[in-house]
Amino acid sequence: MKLLTVNTGRPRLSPHTDGPEGLTGIDKRPAEGPVEVRDPGPKGAGGSGLAGDTVCDLRHHGGSDQAVYAYAREDLDAWERELGGRTLANGVFGENFTTLGVDVSGALIGERWRVGTDLVLEVTSGRIPCRTFAGHLGERGWVRRFTRHGVTGAYLRVIEPGTVRAGDPVEIVHRPDHGVTAALQFRAVTTERTLLPALLAAGEALHPEALRKAREYAGRQS
Repeated sequence: MKLLTVNTGRPRLSPHTDGPEGLTGIDKRPAEGPVEVRDPGPKGAGGSGLAGDTVCDLRHHGGSDQAVYAYAREDLDAWERELGGRTLANGVFGENFTTLGVDVSGALIGERWRVGTDLVLEVTSGRIPCRTFAGHLGERGWVRRFTRHGVTGAYLRVIEPGTVRAGDPVEIVHRPDHGVTAALQFRAVTTERTLLPALLAAGEALHPEALRKAREYAGRQS
């Protein structure tokens, strides 16, 4: 298991975002050399966990619980086939880490990865597609299509900061004993809300917004 590329993005104008000044940082490209990764601070104030990366709309993106977004190269390859042979470069989904050999969407909430020597990350949730993502890809009906497939990738928080680069190993150093994956969490908050109570097994490791939704839904059912 390894990190194929570390991807960062600069602000670019886009007609597909309602972010500040019409800017988005979704267009991420592989970085050359090492990249520092640290906790960016709370959502609404902190942006990306990667030095040199940009999050423009702090209302919906970035912050401690979405410090890093990872997507598997194997899943990008599957999308290439799904989209009729379109080439999808590393970073095109707006992911910071493009991995190889890691079941990213199947990662458990609270699962911890060591990347390189020092960096330790913890899985918090899957990624919800938005119109900026759809506009960036330029695929008709993309939000619905991505949601239907449910191959969501994973957001991660920073447990121990560190510096990483392309080719670094990825090691799973902790796996919780529940069955709540990033993909399950994604389904619960999008298309199968009856799954929300199941998310409670992941406890405080779960993204706070998903945890709140699960608690509210479970409370209404009791």
